[in-house]
Amino acid sequence: MIASVIIGVAIFGYASFALVKFINKSKKGKCAACDLKSSCSSQCGLPPNVK
Repeated sequence: MIASVIIGVAIFGYASFALVKFINKSKKGKCAACDLKSSCSSQCGLPPNVK
């Protein structure tokens, strides 16, 4: 009984942690939250210069 309560708390705790992390990352924007932002050559969704 106690083991199932501990497992349930661990699952819901991790799920809430992952949800909060996802929401905070999505608030930053596409490129600010990207792990590759320091080496990315794309212009973060900006349209290319059209001549």
